[in-house]
Amino acid sequence: MDQVWISLKNTLGDLITTVESVNVWDILDILMVAFLLYYIIKLVRDTRANQLVKGILLLLVLYAVVTTMPFKAMGFIMKALLQVGAFALVVVFQPELRRMLEKVGRTKLPFGLFSAGGQDERQQLEVRRMIDEVAQACESLSRHRTGALMVFEMQTKLGEIIRTGTVIDAYPSAEMIGNIFYVGSPLHDGAMVIRGARLYAAGCFLPLTENNDLSKELGTRHRASIGMSENSDAIVLVVSEETGVISVARNGVLTRNYTPETLGDYLRANLLPQENAQSEHRLPFRRAKK
Repeated sequence: MDQVWISLKNTLGDLITTVESVNVWDILDILMVAFLLYYIIKLVRDTRANQLVKGILLLLVLYAVVTTMPFKAMGFIMKALLQVGAFALVVVFQPELRRMLEKVGRTKLPFGLFSAGGQDERQQLEVRRMIDEVAQACESLSRHRTGALMVFEMQTKLGEIIRTGTVIDAYPSAEMIGNIFYVGSPLHDGAMVIRGARLYAAGCFLPLTENNDLSKELGTRHRASIGMSENSDAIVLVVSEETGVISVARNGVLTRNYTPETLGDYLRANLLPQENAQSEHRLPFRRAKK
């Protein structure tokens, strides 16, 4: 019993000594590591990398167990796996790594560093007009059950997507949008890309989501909208050909049942920096079923 108390006393003494030796730099170091771990967990939580992290932790635990025991063959295999695994992970999970780096790159920096600057009055007026034309077009498309897919480019440039379609580079109108998505149009099956306030391209191909837990009632357009929003910060607008329902995908989440009015509010709140509509939080939408 005396030995236990001596051991406990020594442990407490070492702990007190360690705490007393902590300085401001140590605290800052701990906070930075904690923030880094939190950010990494937040990034990988909703991707395939979530399962990857669990697998890596399991391998590390297994490696620790093997190295403490006289398992020569198993130890050799585990060591080889850890050496080659880092290169294999970069190849296999290249899309996830790219997506995470893009999210880090889209993080807003102080003082507007690397920023292209805010919109001037003329640009804001053009964006407002574009939003009005899009909302008007969606009202007509929804009423006539005409499918449509529109991508609003944000910070991430969509040059790769634009190259798969036809460049138009014109000011949009409700009539032009309706003609593009008319069933007889050669561009109606692809997506329209809006850059700034201009209808920049049409007939573009979007990546489909790899999420297999989505509702079976969602068609190819909806899956393409979610896939595009998973791979960029773009806002993707969908009009269902079967139901006429207007939906918006952003950050991998599909929100449904917009009206032309609430759609206009949402776009103004997200495409015009000075807007304070906060329509994402107060409007009665429902997200896509899983």
